[in-house]
Amino acid sequence: MSIKSNKQLKNSSLLLTFLLISFLGQAQLKGGHILGAMGLQSGTQTPANTLSVYIPGYIYSASSLKDANGDKAITNPDLTMFLTGAGANYVSDFKILGANYGATILLAFASNTIQGNNTNIDNSLTFTDMYVQPIQLGWHNKRADFVFSYQLYLPTGKFTAGASDNSGLGMFMNEFSAGTTLFFNDKKTIHFSALASYEINGKKKDTDIKTGDILSIEGGLGKTFYTMNSEKTAPTGLFNAGLIYYLQYKVTNDKIPVPILGTVEGKKDRVGGIGAEINYFHIGCKTSAGFRWVAEVDAINRFQGNTFFITLAHVFSFAKEEHK
Repeated sequence: MSIKSNKQLKNSSLLLTFLLISFLGQAQLKGGHILGAMGLQSGTQTPANTLSVYIPGYIYSASSLKDANGDKAITNPDLTMFLTGAGANYVSDFKILGANYGATILLAFASNTIQGNNTNIDNSLTFTDMYVQPIQLGWHNKRADFVFSYQLYLPTGKFTAGASDNSGLGMFMNEFSAGTTLFFNDKKTIHFSALASYEINGKKKDTDIKTGDILSIEGGLGKTFYTMNSEKTAPTGLFNAGLIYYLQYKVTNDKIPVPILGTVEGKKDRVGGIGAEINYFHIGCKTSAGFRWVAEVDAINRFQGNTFFITLAHVFSFAKEEHK
């Protein structure tokens, strides 16, 4: 090979490197926290001595990709992520610091798993990362509930760096959450909630790529309505409806190693969203169904779209009946 060819190859490599850096400077890496999974009464733990078995249905439809200025970098990216699975949440009457202890697990399947800002995604519905919450503490007071939890996301989904068919994110994710639900009347039918979650991410499998820490805030303002039996003597079910919101911020920069020039730090991203939620719980059947919709706004360096979340659940109660 001639000296001129070597020089051209070197210049091409440098150009490719600088183009890669330019792309990575705008690219954002996604965390494991699913926005929209929490809404009304996000700061309230379910009652003690219950086991809730649930099936979630999550749909995220991206309508645009926003750049660092909030302008549309890509319009109509034609990208829809879907997630479903089976989960269980158990709350005991065992007390820690005055709070009921509980735990949650979710085995999920996902298609078109979003890794970041890349639109080159094409994985069919398959097993994704596992969600485990080994610590869940809940306090109940007259006018306020409080929760604290620790959860982790296990990299059980398929992941190969650079592949378009990854079903998982390829990293361990640790998350701490704390929140409250405030009640504005004695019957606790009018409420406002906020739950803050801080996610700390490890390096991706077989790489030194590291997603930055992520802060998520979710909650809502709602009202509870009771349905009564024909004699109007006892409730048969309850509706919970209202406005919900979420916010998410990348707190620390992503770190992406690039040959020759070392580690590149991607710009931080953020997004907000506002929407509505309605839930119904049938007391006799101990079964509930819920629907959430959130329209995203003010996205920076990430996709902006619509989130839909459907949940079906059945509650098994282990509380001892009182005998008169």
